[in-house]
Amino acid sequence: EAENALSAKKTEEAKELFDLFYRATNHHFDMEERELFITFEKRTGMMGGPTQMMRYEHQQLRSLLESMRLALSENRSDDFFGIGESMMIMLQQHNMKEEQMLYPMIDRALGSDGELMIQTLKDMDK
Repeated sequence: EAENALSAKKTEEAKELFDLFYRATNHHFDMEERELFITFEKRTGMMGGPTQMMRYEHQQLRSLLESMRLALSENRSDDFFGIGESMMIMLQQHNMKEEQMLYPMIDRALGSDGELMIQTLKDMDK
């Protein structure tokens, strides 16, 4: 939506929409890192495995988000779109790893406590 607004030369709207995306994405990463990954690591004893890779990718994605934010604030539309394209590719790959590998592992590790984790994450979303 931010890209569409920027394409339509609605710069202020693009900045507002991007800020929503920026905050929601960082919040999602924070919830995973502060609750979901830690619980999984405690249950499995896996400290340097898939969650470490996901944290590393979160770092890379946060860096791209910051670069996009800066480009948008400096009215560098071409850079914003270019970085956004890289971000989308990386985010799609990241999500695929989580959905196909990590989340099923977490589901198995949590077992019947899965619903409790879902509620915990929903509470963090408030």
